[in-house]
Amino acid sequence: MKKQNGKLILLLSVVVSMILLSGCSTKIAKYNPNESVGKQINYTITGVEAGAGIMSSTQKAMKEYGLADSKWQLQTSSTAAMASTLGKAIKNHEPIVITGWTPHWMFTKYSLKFLKDPKNVYGKAENIHTIARLGLKKDKPEAYTMLNRFNWKPAQMANVMLKVNGGEDPHKAANDWIKQNKAQVDTWTKGIKHVHGQSIKLTYVAWDSEIASTNVVANVLRSLGYKVDIQAMEVQPLWASIATKAADGMVCAWLPNTQGLYYKDYKGKFDDLGVNLKGAKVGLAVPTYMKNINSISDLKK
Repeated sequence: MKKQNGKLILLLSVVVSMILLSGCSTKIAKYNPNESVGKQINYTITGVEAGAGIMSSTQKAMKEYGLADSKWQLQTSSTAAMASTLGKAIKNHEPIVITGWTPHWMFTKYSLKFLKDPKNVYGKAENIHTIARLGLKKDKPEAYTMLNRFNWKPAQMANVMLKVNGGEDPHKAANDWIKQNKAQVDTWTKGIKHVHGQSIKLTYVAWDSEIASTNVVANVLRSLGYKVDIQAMEVQPLWASIATKAADGMVCAWLPNTQGLYYKDYKGKFDDLGVNLKGAKVGLAVPTYMKNINSISDLKK
């Protein structure tokens, strides 16, 4: 009987919690250009994971533009949750401000714009670098050569990301891209001898962009005979894995700003193979239907 009463109490508490939560939630109205955007979205910028470089940059931007002193807050979330919230807002023509970056499938799927950053807090366009552990060139010269040659364009990365977002397995999406871009992939592998089952480990941040690039590179290395292990990590452990030689390489170093702190902290403990993608960008973004919000400073209106 006590057991049944305990279950009943637990059930009632869950129901009460659901009622309270539903009562506290408020539906955001459609975007009104004649009203303060801050009031419309409860002065909230929808962010991603707490450890992401764009979050620390956004906190700095909020101070530089005086947002931190005028009710604005940065909401920690996840990349998937942020993208889901963005999709719902756009579907209902609601106002929203997000921490955004390109390449990313959401800039292909939705009509978005970056807010101007006259104080240059987020910096100019970034590049994505390939980073290898020290000694890889000597230990696995074939893999080193392929990683050193790897490069592609934002639109190509977005192509893979969009397929993965649509439900396609990342491994398959990467293989499809490789087949469709054989001439380009051949420039990465030309003259490289095949190996026979050598192991190699790549680490990456589980952002959609890096899931795409890491799977493409992993599949190309597999075509050369490597047994490839890929592992997702947070940003700090990602850099530590290369610096301590626990992993062989990564193709997801956003520089000079987003991951610049880790680049500086671990300098001398890795091999920077250079840029594999040019023209990456980070900042605050909004849907284009928010026509009168064009600069970060506009958020104070």
